[in-house]
Amino acid sequence: MKKIALMLMVLTILSKLLGFIRELTLSYFYGASNISDAYLIALTIPSVIFAFIGTGIATSYIPLYSNIIQEKGIETADRFTNNLINFVLILCTAIVFLGFLFTEPLVKIFASGFYGDTLNLATHFTRIMLFSLYFTGLAYIFRSYLQIKDNFIIPALLGFPLNVLTITAIILSSNGKLTILVIGSVLAIASQLLLLIPFMYRKGYRYHFVLDRRDEYLKKLIYLSLPIIIGVSVNQVNILIDRTLASRIVEGGISALNYANKLNDFVQGLFVISIVTVMYPLISKMAAEKNIAGLKKTLSESISGINLLVVPATVGMMIFAEPIVRMLFGRGAFDEQAVVLTSSALFFYALGIVGYGLREVLSRAFYSLQDTKTPMINATIAVGLNIILNIILSRFMGIGGLALATSISALFCTLLLFISLRKKIGHFGLKEITLSFGKIVLASILMAIVAKLANEVLLTQIGANLSLLASIGMGAIVYFGIIYFMKIKEVEEIILQIKKEIKRVMPQE
Repeated sequence: MKKIALMLMVLTILSKLLGFIRELTLSYFYGASNISDAYLIALTIPSVIFAFIGTGIATSYIPLYSNIIQEKGIETADRFTNNLINFVLILCTAIVFLGFLFTEPLVKIFASGFYGDTLNLATHFTRIMLFSLYFTGLAYIFRSYLQIKDNFIIPALLGFPLNVLTITAIILSSNGKLTILVIGSVLAIASQLLLLIPFMYRKGYRYHFVLDRRDEYLKKLIYLSLPIIIGVSVNQVNILIDRTLASRIVEGGISALNYANKLNDFVQGLFVISIVTVMYPLISKMAAEKNIAGLKKTLSESISGINLLVVPATVGMMIFAEPIVRMLFGRGAFDEQAVVLTSSALFFYALGIVGYGLREVLSRAFYSLQDTKTPMINATIAVGLNIILNIILSRFMGIGGLALATSISALFCTLLLFISLRKKIGHFGLKEITLSFGKIVLASILMAIVAKLANEVLLTQIGANLSLLASIGMGAIVYFGIIYFMKIKEVEEIILQIKKEIKRVMPQE
C-alpha cells in the first residue's frame, strides 16, 4: 500500500503542478473578474448537481462489487456494472434536460449576486457545460472499476489531459471568443473518459446492454448510495452558500475563494487522496472478508500517514499565505485586491486541511463496512454549524470568514466521526495516533519558526520568490530531520521501505 501511495503522490504532484498552471493561466488572462466568476459558476453547477450523485454511486460501488465477487463471481459483478452504466446515462439525460429548462434560475441559486451581463454570460456557459455530465458520470464508475482491479495509475493520470486541454481553451478564448473557454472545458472532461476506456477492456471488462431495474444489487446500491448522496449534497451546500455569500461581499469574491481552494485541493490531492485511493478498495475487501483486525491496522496507518504530511503543510500555508498567493497568481489581471482576498481565504482554509483529510479516511471506513448513514448524519450536523458560522463570520471577516467557517465545520465533523467509529469497531490505535500527532505538531511548529526566520533574513538578500522557496526548503529539511529523531513509527517504516528499494535496485557486488 505504501509503495503505491508514494507512486500516486509523485503522479499527483505532476498533475497538480499542471493544474496550477491551468489556474495561473486563468488568473493571468481573466484575473478575479466577472468573466472568471461566470466561468467558475458554470463549472460548479454541473459538478455540484452530479457530484453528490456520482460520488454516492462510486463510493457504494467499490465495496458492493467486492461483495458480489465473493457471493456470485465476476460475471455477475460485471453484469451489474453494465446495468449501472446504463442507468447513469439515463439519469444524466434527465438532468441535462431539466438543466436546460431552468438554467437561469440555477445560476441565480448558485450566485444570487449575479445580474446583467454576468448573469447572461454564466447562463450561456452553464448550458454548454451541462453536456459534460455524461462524461463525468461514466468516469466515476470506470475509475472505481480500475481501482478495484488494482490499477491506480491510470485514474491518477486523468488530470493530465484535463489540464492540458483546459489551458489550451483558456488561451484560445483570450481573444474574446469566450465560448471556446467552455467548449474546451467540456472536451477536456471528455478526454478523461477516453483515457479510461481502453484500460477497462484490458482488465477484462466488456460492455453489454443491460437495463434491469429489478436487479437486487442495483437496489442495494441505491440504498447504500442515498445516505452518501445526502451527505455529499449537504457538503455541496457549503459550496453553494460560500459562493452565494461571496458574490454579495465583493466582485471577484467567488474567484478568490476558488483560487484559495485550489491551493487547499493541492495538499488534499497530493497527500490525502493518494492514501485514500489505495486504502479504500483494500479495506473494502477486508470488510467483505470480515478481516476487521486488518481493517483497523490499515486505517490507523492511513490516519498517521496523513497527519505526517498534512500538518506541516497546514502550518506552512498559514505562515506563508500571502507570499504563496503573490508568487503563484500575482501577475497579469490578478491585481493587489485579488492577492489580499485570496490570501485571507487561504489562511483560514488551511486551518481545516487536517479535518478535511481525516474526514475522507474515516468516512471510507464506514463505507467499507456498508454503513453510509453515520457519515451522512455527522456531515449534516457539521453543515448546519457551517451555515450558522458562514452567516455570522462573513459579516465581520468577509471572504476570510467564509473560509474559517468551512474549516471549523470540517474539524467538528472529523471529531464526530472519530467518536462514532470508535463506538462501531472499538479501539483502532487512537492512543498511538494521538501521541504521533503531538510529535508531528511540535515538529511543525519548530519548522515554522525556522522557515519564518529564514524568510525574513533572505528577503534582504534575494528576491521575494526565491526567498520563499528557499525558506520552504529549509523548513522541510528541519521538519523531516526532527521527526526522524522523534522515533515516529510511520517514519521508521517509510525509511525501511526506502532502504529496501535502494538495496533492490543497487547492483549486487
